[in-house]
Amino acid sequence: MDKPKVADRTLPRQAVLIVNAMSRNGADAFDEVRDKLIAAGIDLIEAHAITDPSEMEPAIRDAIAKAPMVIVGGGDGSLSSNVDFFVGKDTIFAFVPLGTANSFAGTLGIPKNIDGAIDVIANGTRKWVDLGQIDADYFVNAAAIGLSPMIAQTVPHKLKRYLGVVGYLIWGLWCAIRFRPFKAIVQDEDKRTHKLWATEVRIANGTHHGGFELIESQTVDSGEIVIQVVTGRSLWGLAWSWLATVLKLRSRHGTIREFRGTQMELDTRPHLKISIDGEVAAKTPVTVRVARHIIEVAAPIEP
Repeated sequence: MDKPKVADRTLPRQAVLIVNAMSRNGADAFDEVRDKLIAAGIDLIEAHAITDPSEMEPAIRDAIAKAPMVIVGGGDGSLSSNVDFFVGKDTIFAFVPLGTANSFAGTLGIPKNIDGAIDVIANGTRKWVDLGQIDADYFVNAAAIGLSPMIAQTVPHKLKRYLGVVGYLIWGLWCAIRFRPFKAIVQDEDKRTHKLWATEVRIANGTHHGGFELIESQTVDSGEIVIQVVTGRSLWGLAWSWLATVLKLRSRHGTIREFRGTQMELDTRPHLKISIDGEVAAKTPVTVRVARHIIEVAAPIEP
C-alpha cells in the first residue's frame, strides 16, 4: 500500500549509529564514520561498534525505539539481516556502505565512500522504498541462485576482507570448476509456468548485484519484484552475460529472461541454496514477492 506523502522530506538530525565491526571495513572505519557524522551536524544519541554477531539485533531494536533515524554501517548482508526491524516503524533507515560489493548503495545512488554516504545522510532526503521478500524474509536489494551462494558460503574470510571484489572474483573462478547448470522453474503472476536451463537466477528488488548494475529494468520503488534468469548451460555463457551487461553491450539482452510481478513462485532442479544480499539464507522452492513502499531510507536528492 502506498504511504501518505509528507511535505517535509528533510532527514532527522538526531540518530543512533551502529557499525558492524565484523564487516569488511567496519572495524577500521567506526571512529572515522562517527567523527564525520558529528562534523556534518548529526546529533548522535549513541554510537556502537558491534563485534559480537548476537549483539546486532538487540542493538538495532533498541536504537529504533530511541531515535528518529538509525544509521547502520556495514555491508549488504548487515543491511538485509536487520531491515526487518524497520518495517512498521517511523524510524528512517540510513546507512554507510562498509562491505565488499555495497550493491544496495549502488541501487539507491549512494556513493560507496564514507564522505559521500555521510553527505547523503546530512543533506539528502527521506524516500519510501520497496523491500523484496523470499517467503517471510525481507531483503533490501537482490538474491541469487547459482555461483553466488557457492561463493558466499565458502569464500575465505581473509580473502574477502583484504581483496574485496577481486577476492570474490578469484574465489568465483575456483568455484566455477565444481559448478553445474540447473533447471529454473518460474510460475509468473498469471500462473504460467516457465522452465529454463539456467546458470544464474537473480531475484531483484534493486538494480545492482555483486557491485554491478545487472538488472537495469528495476527500480527500488517499482512495486514489482524481478526474477532474472541467465539462460543456457554454459559457464562461458554466464561469463559473457556478466561482461556484456557490465559493459552495456547490445547483445546483453539476449542472454537473459525476465519475469516481473508482485508475487511469483520459484523452484529449481535440483533444489538449490539462495544467497540473500550476500548471505546464504534460503533454499528452493520459494515464494517471491514485493512489499511496496514499506520503509523510509536516507537517499540522495534526485536531480
